[in-house]
Amino acid sequence: MADGTENVEARNVEPGAGAAARSAEEWQAALTAAETAAASSRDQYLRAVAELDNVRKRAQRDVENAHRYGLERFAQELLPVRDSLELAVAAGGQDGVAGGEAGLREGLAATLKLLTHAFDKLAIVQINPQGERFAPAQHEAVLTQESTSAAPDSVLQVVQSGYSLNGRLLRPARVIVARPPQMTANTARTT
Repeated sequence: MADGTENVEARNVEPGAGAAARSAEEWQAALTAAETAAASSRDQYLRAVAELDNVRKRAQRDVENAHRYGLERFAQELLPVRDSLELAVAAGGQDGVAGGEAGLREGLAATLKLLTHAFDKLAIVQINPQGERFAPAQHEAVLTQESTSAAPDSVLQVVQSGYSLNGRLLRPARVIVARPPQMTANTARTT
């Protein structure tokens, strides 16, 4: 009866009559199969829940580590800058040091070069908008000044450079913005 005809007869039996036609062994086999399937499904469910819990814990641990060690690369890049500044301060405090002010200036220039290199490696970009149009999203106007040579709302002078990290503003550039000259009462009468 490998051709599937055994169940055709059972399906043709009227409802209620099929229950009587089945033997106790068939019911026991069906019950055992259902219990096995249920146990297998429960096992799969418990494994899925455990795996989901492990993924959640792993993600939480990764976020904690990112917060804890996120500045590590930045700190490693700044350590040589600090070392250079300490050497400059120590050399500047000694009387009769060869090179004097020129040596101190060179040391500070080398330190600034180290810091610039560290910023480049970390994708920290300087915002220096000299001559550009004032952009409130990236610049902070500290003063407006009349100007006949510069276009209105353009940056006349950068007081303090701004910086961005991967396109995100860290600090706006502090700038002086040009405004058109105001007409005075005397100027208005002569025109």
